[in-house]
Amino acid sequence: MSYTIGWRSIMRPYGSPTQLEQRRQQAAILFNQGIPPVEIARKLKVDRRSVRRWKASYRKQGATGIKAKAVPGRPPRINTHNKTMLERELLLGACRAGYLTDLWTCPRIAALIKNKFKVVYHIHHIPRLLRSLGWSPQKPERRARERDEEAIQRWVKVDWPRIKKKHAS
Repeated sequence: MSYTIGWRSIMRPYGSPTQLEQRRQQAAILFNQGIPPVEIARKLKVDRRSVRRWKASYRKQGATGIKAKAVPGRPPRINTHNKTMLERELLLGACRAGYLTDLWTCPRIAALIKNKFKVVYHIHHIPRLLRSLGWSPQKPERRARERDEEAIQRWVKVDWPRIKKKHAS
């Protein structure tokens, strides 16, 4: 992701907040060794202006000046504990939650979240929540209610070999 301000293009650095903080800590060690910002930038493969900004922050605030900062954005509506509780409820099945079939759909999950946690989720955001739990979409196999497994197995073992013709080679 990049942003353009005037004539400059600003790239968001790669890595987690912890990795970015570690990079700034490496720069602080190099500051203390008296290495110039241009050399530090070359060693850490970052822009020299970033190194100068880190150095100014480090001089002014010390180690706290180069610490990782909280990621901006809206906090999650459901905390980690509630996500664990939600996953347990989902694993118990939709029938246990009062539905006729054991199939979880987005509207059903949204209703469960509303009832259990008093939080409203739009049905289009439920897949993102499920992916954060490590779940993936599944499509149930369609089978007739009148399906007779024994008759199918008997047909496969007895009738199919009799019907199947071998090609003359």
